Amino acid sequence: MCLAVPGRIVSIDGDGDPIMSVVDFGGLRKDVCLQFIPDAAIGEYVMVHVGFAIQRLDEESALATLAEFEHLGVLSEEFADPLADRGDDEVAR
Repeated sequence: MCLAVPGRIVSIDGDGDPIMSVVDFGGLRKDVCLQFIPDAAIGEYVMVHVGFAIQRLDEESALATLAEFEHLGVLSEEFADPLADRGDDEVAR
């Protein structure tokens, strides 16, 4: 499954092309492209889909959505390492 997940921007590298940021998803931090929202600011919440911030989100909605995703176990599924469940023999193939 692939969802848009809310996260809070913790840093922005505005010197690159595309504009990249680090976004915190309830303790898990990922690199996210801000090309669709180039004027986004540190501290704002954004919805992220496949590594791209696609819209802004207010803090209350973001936290409520993160809590619900956590309750449903969606975050661990969404951010799981696809190779983590495979044995060394399978990864080497």
